[in-house]
Amino acid sequence: MRIFKLSFSIFIFSIALSIGAVALETSAQSAILINADTFSVIYSKNAEQRLPMASTTKIMTGLLLAEQNSDDRIITTTKEMVYVEGSSMGLKVGDTVSFRDLLYGIMLPSGNDAANTAAIAISGSVDKFSQKMNLKAHELGLHNTNFVTPSGLDADGHFTTAYDLS
Repeated sequence: MRIFKLSFSIFIFSIALSIGAVALETSAQSAILINADTFSVIYSKNAEQRLPMASTTKIMTGLLLAEQNSDDRIITTTKEMVYVEGSSMGLKVGDTVSFRDLLYGIMLPSGNDAANTAAIAISGSVDKFSQKMNLKAHELGLHNTNFVTPSGLDADGHFTTAYDLS
């Protein structure tokens, strides 16, 4: 019965949205809701405002890691790779880790250590990896996004918009 009520509520909300009968409000600083079929904007609030993107950054890091097609590549971690603040997959200096495990460490526990390790393993430095992130963002049409870190830690010039994230 509970699933039926939830499904029915979603159905009614969907109908209301499709006829424009629902007024949306959010306390978020920036937001956007786009119809996935038509790509038309249903709701927008400061959608082009540049804001820090936090750990959503790791989606791009994970994408670039997955595109390496080297799931079984093993690397040995260094101090530069794993000494980073914030969330962690628990890597320590001298650990051996596969690209596959790094991808899990980036996407599941949102490991900043995994993101840094991947960046340095792929490009030799965080700065060079950030350049790759920005090239990929441009290829994907993200024209109001700029990456400085692979993890999403705050940094000058590290930003995106709700529109680009959508």
